[in-house]
Amino acid sequence: MFDKSETLVIGSDHAGYELKEFLKISLAEKGFSIRDFGTYSLDSMDYPDVAHPLASLVNAGQYSTGILICGSGNGMSITANKYPEVRAALCWNTELAKLARAHNDANILVLPARFMEKELALEAVIAFLKSDFEGGRHQNRVNKINECR
Repeated sequence: MFDKSETLVIGSDHAGYELKEFLKISLAEKGFSIRDFGTYSLDSMDYPDVAHPLASLVNAGQYSTGILICGSGNGMSITANKYPEVRAALCWNTELAKLARAHNDANILVLPARFMEKELALEAVIAFLKSDFEGGRHQNRVNKINECR
């Protein structure tokens, strides 16, 4: 479970900007400390310019948990998962968000802004943050993720 004393990192491209802003406000109201990696407007931009800095700091252990948002979620997920200690999971409902943490030990939640209502996205984020990795039979599977690197 994410500890509210930690800082949660969040970032988006232009397609995810409005959802990111909604989540920042909603999570801050719930007592979360947020660091925003951008983007800071609806102006078109390239999602790797946000995903790389955020994912590299999660990879290095400077932050334990992040949220990335783009139109489909695919670009952010693909980029973030280039880092060996990052397990970015593309989720579009609360059950997937819970399972991403519980079964895959995901440390970055990726949301598809064009395919989720804001309230559902907030519910998925909360589910992700409240869930713990179950370990056990799932640990061996997680250990195998980086075998090809």
